[in-house]
Amino acid sequence: MPSLKDAAREQVDRHSAELIRLSERLHADPETAWEEHRSAAMVPELLDRAGFAVTPAYLGLETAFLARFGSGPTRIALCAEYDALPGLGHACGHNLIAASSVGAALGLAAVAEDAGITIEVYGTPAEEGGGGKIELLDRGAFTGVDLAMMIHPAPVDVAEARPFAVSHSKISYTGKSAHAAAYPEAGVNAADAFTVAQVAIGLLRQQLPSTTRVHGCVTHAGDAPNAIPEHTSGRWYVRAETLEELAELEPRVMRTFEAGALATGCELTVEAESKPYAEFRTDEATLAEYRANAVELGREFAPPGIAGRMNRASTDMGNVSQVVPAIHPYIGIGSLPATNHQREFAAFCVGATAERAMLDGAIALAWTGVDRVKRVQAA
Repeated sequence: MPSLKDAAREQVDRHSAELIRLSERLHADPETAWEEHRSAAMVPELLDRAGFAVTPAYLGLETAFLARFGSGPTRIALCAEYDALPGLGHACGHNLIAASSVGAALGLAAVAEDAGITIEVYGTPAEEGGGGKIELLDRGAFTGVDLAMMIHPAPVDVAEARPFAVSHSKISYTGKSAHAAAYPEAGVNAADAFTVAQVAIGLLRQQLPSTTRVHGCVTHAGDAPNAIPEHTSGRWYVRAETLEELAELEPRVMRTFEAGALATGCELTVEAESKPYAEFRTDEATLAEYRANAVELGREFAPPGIAGRMNRASTDMGNVSQVVPAIHPYIGIGSLPATNHQREFAAFCVGATAERAMLDGAIALAWTGVDRVKRVQAA
């Protein structure tokens, strides 16, 4: 179907300036998980002008949307992420993810009638810890979709996503305040509870498999140095190769927080920030098509030693991949030595190299959608 691919690429090229502007606007106005009100309105604007039917606040989520075009039998979903990191802005390049998904959708819309495609762009909030895609799945999104795709910026190009399963927990301790000098014995120190827990986590790591991760931060540790901290809180992630392994590991980690409470006499509260993110199940045939399309565009995939890093990052797209055929390739923006979740990486998410990666990603995803239709029709 070379003519369909040519038409899709021409459409992306035609809208390149608008796609770059979208990416720049998102980058300049970062919004964190569940707060992406301006972003959720901004991302579908171009789709709306192109004739997509846009549903804001999709399935009751205020910062989600669905944009739909076409009526063909093959339904292709593109996921647009646009949440930023607290304190770091778009240091994971979600501005590029959103723009590339919009670009791919425009490319596919140009051939939707001839190819027999229905394009669905899902605006998916709160990927950075809130599990927006899981919320959408639980409310019925992605039902009946034939293929779900997105592309994620990274220092280098990597085709296959191999993310960890992960749980996200808010940890809180409640103790009792007291004057730290005059009446220290009257206090119950909630900051000490975290100290005990973090030491226990450090020791636990000696007995954990190398494929697991436990990490977090204390977000509130007290209010005044002369008052015993009464309330402390933090956010912790536990990662493992699969949801099954995660279910075995997480209770061991939770016991370290219980140890902090037991040692200090504090009350412990654990709240899940979202349902766990799943490992990724790649649709191998579609990934092979993406690889070929990316190479045709001149992209070069990194060797395994470099590749096996960012593609291990967790994503709620893993949950989508458990129920819908999916791919989640990474596209390089030439940022090394800067890597994701660094301020320096955020700086690389705008500019000529990032723009080329975003447009290449849009074209490669659109071409991969065309290949998927061709394969289905040939079956």
